[in-house]
Amino acid sequence: MELTPTPTTAPATVNKTKQKIRTKRKHRSPLQLAVMYLLLFIVMCLMVGPFLWLLSTALKSGHENIFAYPPSLIPQDITLSNFAKVMDTFPFWRYLFNSTFVAVITVILNILLCSLAAYPLARMKFRGKNLVFLLIISTMMIPFQLVMIPIYILSLELGLQNTYAGVILPHATTAFGIFLMRQAFLTVPYELEESARMDGCNSFQIWWRIIMPLVRPSVVTLAIFTFVMSWSDFLWPLIILNDESMYTLPLGVNALAGNFSANWRLIAAGSVLSVLPIIIFFILMQRHFIDGAMKGAVKG
Repeated sequence: MELTPTPTTAPATVNKTKQKIRTKRKHRSPLQLAVMYLLLFIVMCLMVGPFLWLLSTALKSGHENIFAYPPSLIPQDITLSNFAKVMDTFPFWRYLFNSTFVAVITVILNILLCSLAAYPLARMKFRGKNLVFLLIISTMMIPFQLVMIPIYILSLELGLQNTYAGVILPHATTAFGIFLMRQAFLTVPYELEESARMDGCNSFQIWWRIIMPLVRPSVVTLAIFTFVMSWSDFLWPLIILNDESMYTLPLGVNALAGNFSANWRLIAAGSVLSVLPIIIFFILMQRHFIDGAMKGAVKG
């Protein structure tokens, strides 16, 4: 008998919570709303401002002075030639493929390995479980720079230099991912697991068919954080890779800055191209991400 996972939060409870939020908003004074929106606008400018300035620089033509004072955010003559020149100057598509492959495989491995490690810590009973979890969490206090040299020596001994495996494996699982998935697994009622065992499901089937679909928002959250971390990682690929054909986009943009140290338009265009995949990935996943935040705020 195949079980169909049921959500732990009732729709009526969610609707009731949303109604309370709307009621609370109605009771706010105009001054409170003005202050709140002002703070939100300031935070938005701090977050979006640097990217808009980067995009403006990338769209400016060669005859415009990008260091003019007062600065101009809107280009006088918008051009896309900087993006085309960047793609023709260095192997952009090769670097894009390398970054995409590394990021996607890192996300898949993190979801699988972190959830497999978190499942026994959350759902099984064995001696020393809390101690194991405490030791895993304590590794979050160790900076990567401290273990970077031992990992590099081990990678050389295993012949992983200039390979995708050498870039991916050190980030294949993280203590943060194990912590996030364990906390998500703890929210699933044990009655579902007991019912699945009565129907003949083993631990692996319960993890894959029952638990994982119920914690999908947490899985998406882990995927977003892992994708951003892997895509923007610069230090470890710089150390483990010396073959330019294996470079990721951050390394390619850094090489671009070295080749065109005086042409900030090309550097800005390359930076914009390297940031766009992260924005696209978040836009595609934000519905599940926000849905997870809303469900996490409701105790069902």
